[in-house]
Amino acid sequence: MSAKDNIPVKGGNQGEGDRESARRYNADVKEFVEAGKVDEAARRAGEQDPAEGKAAEQAGKDRAKEFDPAEKPVQQKRD
Repeated sequence: MSAKDNIPVKGGNQGEGDRESARRYNADVKEFVEAGKVDEAARRAGEQDPAEGKAAEQAGKDRAKEFDPAEKPVQQKRD
């Protein structure tokens, strides 16, 4: 590991393994658990109608398959 690896990145894209976002996420999870919100969230999730959950999952999958206009079209190889 070089000395450059230890320099914190201010703003911009840190790439995969973004340490700043990981710290915020971990702090939020710790706060959620320590506040005693886990049991209530699990209870509410268990009360969800299975059909509603399945529909939400499918909607997310469908949205993920949509065309992204910012994405460059893939050139098809012709034989």
